[in-house]
Amino acid sequence: MTTGKDIPRQIALKLCDEIRAENKHKPFSIGRLQCWGCYKWAKRDTEKLCLSSEGGCSLVNKRYKLQKEHK
Repeated sequence: MTTGKDIPRQIALKLCDEIRAENKHKPFSIGRLQCWGCYKWAKRDTEKLCLSSEGGCSLVNKRYKLQKEHK
């Protein structure tokens, strides 16, 4: 299983931005709620984002795994 420690930080931040941009246009989704909460409590400090935790962000981990499989 891919975890936050397996993903290079710059790639994780890029994926996070992509996921947030996609979720921003959805009227309601669990992913949007997850991103909103993460950014609200991190207060724009990237060191406090979910992707910085030991397990990383589940959305980023999933996206990274899918991209690796399709290469």
